[in-house]
Amino acid sequence: MAETDKPLLIKRYASRRLYNTETSDYVTLEDISGFIRAGREVQIIDLKSGDDLTRQYLLQIVAENESKGQSVLPTNVLNDLVRSYTTGVSSVVPQFLAASFDMLRDSQSKMVENLTKVPSPLAGVPGFDAMRKQQDAFLKTIMGGVPGWSGAGAAADDAGEATPESDELREIKAQLAELQKKLSKL
Repeated sequence: MAETDKPLLIKRYASRRLYNTETSDYVTLEDISGFIRAGREVQIIDLKSGDDLTRQYLLQIVAENESKGQSVLPTNVLNDLVRSYTTGVSSVVPQFLAASFDMLRDSQSKMVENLTKVPSPLAGVPGFDAMRKQQDAFLKTIMGGVPGWSGAGAAADDAGEATPESDELREIKAQLAELQKKLSKL
């Protein structure tokens, strides 16, 4: 699935089934959530009326994730959102939320860029290379699900052949296991 400037068009039929116009097959909310996590914009249109239903379905995806225990929105934020619909503040909330998420994305990008910058000004510090390798493995684990982040190191190829990063990861895991053994003896 390639990212494009044009949103992925999903059509909702009268039966409420969702149809992916690019792949010519039916999709679920989970599929749509996957497209979005992969960095793709979607647009959901009612086939009969032509109404844009994107917001309605995105809110449904958020509600389902929240109800499954994957809470991103604290209760106080949800309360404030509900209150914003009944006050004059409702006109400010969308801009505030959009600006906040833009800042979060920019901060994440800058952090990843700075942490993976090669060569680093600290490259001359003894032990820095080992620390950087551990940092790369950590970032790969933490940021693996973030769209647009591919990581600093190489991953194993499709044939399953080992790469330098997979060897480094095994080495780090071995070091961690050794430290755990030492800690358990204490």
